[in-house]
Amino acid sequence: MMHGNRVKAESNRMYTLKMALDSSLRGAQTDIGVLASADTHTAGIMVWNYHDEDKHAPGEPVVVNINNVPATKVTVTQYLIDDQHSNSYEVWKKMGSPQNPTAAQIAELEKAGQLQTPVPAQKMNISNGKLQLKLSLERQGVMLIKLDW
Repeated sequence: MMHGNRVKAESNRMYTLKMALDSSLRGAQTDIGVLASADTHTAGIMVWNYHDEDKHAPGEPVVVNINNVPATKVTVTQYLIDDQHSNSYEVWKKMGSPQNPTAAQIAELEKAGQLQTPVPAQKMNISNGKLQLKLSLERQGVMLIKLDW
């Protein structure tokens, strides 16, 4: 869902490759990182909140500033994977972790594994090529933000 070429994306909470190789992702804070791409009429921004310690924690505020958008209006779609969205593993655990799920359970797991949008797609105005999105992202969560124009 991310098309075109990779573009520069920065985060003030993203672990460097050296840090990840030296100590894994076990620091005092989670790794809130970003990766982005852009094409002629679309852009994709993937944001994550990760830590090697798989603990639950409340969502953290994340501000995504998008620059150089060559349009005046965009459609913004957010796809989310966290404990409550697009996560068949969590549904499987709530089922009691069946080793041989029934056909009905398999259907439920397949449905739970589909990408979900926590909010409907929105039309948004671009001002001077810029858009700012304020999000909350749970620990171990991943969000893909798709812009289409």
